[in-house]
Amino acid sequence: MALHFERQELANRRARTIEKLEKKGLDGLLMFRQESMFYLTGYDTFGYVFFQCLYLGVDGRVALITRAPDLRQAQHTSDIEDIRIWVDGPNVNPAFQLRDMLAEFGCSGKKLGVEYEAYGLTAANGKKLETALDGFCSLEDASGLVSELRVVKSAAELDYIRKAAELADDAWDAALDTVHAGAFEGDILAAMQGAIFSGGGDYPGNEFIIGAGRDALLCRYFTGRKHIGETDQITLEWAGAYRHYHAAMMRTIPVGKALPRHIEMHKVATDALVACREALRPGEPIGKVFDAYARVCDQAGMQAHRLNACGYSMGTTFAPNWMDWPMFYHGNPVIAEPGMVFFLHMILMDSETGIAMCPGHSVIVTETGNESVSRHSVDLITR
Repeated sequence: MALHFERQELANRRARTIEKLEKKGLDGLLMFRQESMFYLTGYDTFGYVFFQCLYLGVDGRVALITRAPDLRQAQHTSDIEDIRIWVDGPNVNPAFQLRDMLAEFGCSGKKLGVEYEAYGLTAANGKKLETALDGFCSLEDASGLVSELRVVKSAAELDYIRKAAELADDAWDAALDTVHAGAFEGDILAAMQGAIFSGGGDYPGNEFIIGAGRDALLCRYFTGRKHIGETDQITLEWAGAYRHYHAAMMRTIPVGKALPRHIEMHKVATDALVACREALRPGEPIGKVFDAYARVCDQAGMQAHRLNACGYSMGTTFAPNWMDWPMFYHGNPVIAEPGMVFFLHMILMDSETGIAMCPGHSVIVTETGNESVSRHSVDLITR
């Protein structure tokens, strides 16, 4: 069995989840987020692209409904003992089999929480779920219940975060060895991801972001690779991933020479990063972190070039993205706590000049502030 945590830690996580369910007056939780399943049981799969539900009752009962390809997956990667298989067919609604299982557990007339905000519960499957359970039990949105527990990491989880950060640093070293005038973006990606795989890491929750020239102003992956020009720039955003725990980084590298606008924007972005780290303290709302980013950028006349958020939580995430809850934006009331992990990205993108500058790295909130998990500085590097 490939469990990445002690069985007692998994049991303790389920016990804390049950406490939250009881406080909310819920009799059980229907989970469709793969992150929740991994966190509470160790179950590791991409089978959530089909209908799949993990049930946790306040009595501690755990049961999984999934497809046949994930039977052995669940047996090998999790501590789930009760695994039910639904069979594919032209008119099959597996939610009815879920209802039958819940009836077996005495859930008729009970109140269950549902992770509606989940990539594993499409709108179509959500309708099937509500159709099957209509009149059987009452449902309440409990999408954030497990996520609120996951946001503060245990000592074992922080070890995985630090390992992910080492791999992210290794990928940055590989990029610095590969980025130069004439370099092919595909070779850069291969070197970065290869460094992470060689270090024992995983695929990340989403693709690495890479773009040279004016594409350096984009912060999403897109298909199509090209070569770097003699005088150019390239923006990279990537994450080390280890046991599905992520530590993201971001940089813009001027190629050939750094233009005056690069230098100016780098100064503003790194000043903003310092201000954000000063604002990220335990006991303070994380909305203050975004306010620090906005204040520094706006005072430097770069309001039009910044974004409306400047980072988010890092943790165990599955495709399609590595962004976790919560995010840094104005007014976010979530209070920072020791053990939280965040990616701070100071993105500046000037569409008029075509210049980008996007330094960023991940940090762990401590008892007094926060610590960077990267061994690299955010100094401006030119290739």
